[in-house]
Amino acid sequence: MMKSSEKKVKILAYLILIGLLMGIYFISPHFYKDLFRIIMSGNMQEIAKYISSFGAWAMFFGFILVLLINIVGLPSIFAITANGLVFGPYWGVLISWIGESIGVIFGFLLMRTILRSSAEKLIAHSKYLKKLDEFSGKNGFQMMVILRSLPYFPSGALTAFGALSKIGLRDYCLASFIGKLPSTVVEVFVGYDAFNYKENMTRLIVIVGLSVIVYGGIWYYNRKRVS
Repeated sequence: MMKSSEKKVKILAYLILIGLLMGIYFISPHFYKDLFRIIMSGNMQEIAKYISSFGAWAMFFGFILVLLINIVGLPSIFAITANGLVFGPYWGVLISWIGESIGVIFGFLLMRTILRSSAEKLIAHSKYLKKLDEFSGKNGFQMMVILRSLPYFPSGALTAFGALSKIGLRDYCLASFIGKLPSTVVEVFVGYDAFNYKENMTRLIVIVGLSVIVYGGIWYYNRKRVS
């Protein structure tokens, strides 16, 4: 049975989300239609141009764009790269990191509300899923930090896994904020430097090389632990 504190957090989160969605509509009635169009286009330059079109509100809508994409579980790499191109890599990282982290938390709350109760019945009838569920409960924080830190990892699938697992809301939130930072740094800088490769080729090579070494080391370490 869900703790009363977690119920209150869920209710508050839903109220904030509804208020945010309604507020966006009043500020920009065509935002959702335009958002769907540019996401489906997958054109980073078009997305960057769209974000810039909001002028003084550009940072806010760059944040909202990443937030909404992560709530529904779609790939956010195009929006993240666009934020880097519009605001520069450092501001792009900050805006995208906060947007992604809050987005996957909203997505987690929605998915857990809808999916967890029915998933418990499925898990109870499967030894494999039961073991996975128990492991995610005991080591959920560490697992979530590692998986969230992987750049270009399917965020929606990981949010669904978290919602179906026994990981607590507090651990999930903290793990998402910690894990999303390195992955967002890599994605923003790689995207930004790839578009500006003539000026940033050295940094691009260094970031890609370090990422391969670090994440390869994490993979090797965890494989050794399991074996």
